[in-house]
Amino acid sequence: MRFLDATVFIYAYYRPRKELTEKEAQIKHYAKGIVSEVSQGKEEVMMTVVHLSEIVDLLKHGMPLERLTNLILGLFMLDNVKMRGVSKEAYFAAAELGADLKLEANDALAVDVMRQSDIKEIYSFDESFDHVDGILRLPKL
Repeated sequence: MRFLDATVFIYAYYRPRKELTEKEAQIKHYAKGIVSEVSQGKEEVMMTVVHLSEIVDLLKHGMPLERLTNLILGLFMLDNVKMRGVSKEAYFAAAELGADLKLEANDALAVDVMRQSDIKEIYSFDESFDHVDGILRLPKL
């Protein structure tokens, strides 16, 4: 099992207003592949409702509401996607961990959930995870 970061969905679905650089196009290609593998049940992943909210917040301006709603509902219906709730106390602990790891709270929450669930790999395009011991960020570009 791997953790699935919101950045994967952002790159997969966001429609840029400018032409993508070669690296950005490569990232978009990988992101679409990851989303495809997950949606077909080929990858078992975990995420939190906080990261799901991040996806909604970032895609709501560039995606029709019906399509965004279907995306979110679809994630909840997939047996291979484990969705974790987050308590006030868990988010507070993540914010403290973020201060220690020099990560923003949502990224620290991912790390905390991964550690609690013995998950070592994360699908993400956020390079800040590269500096966290015991975490391997995928895909390698």
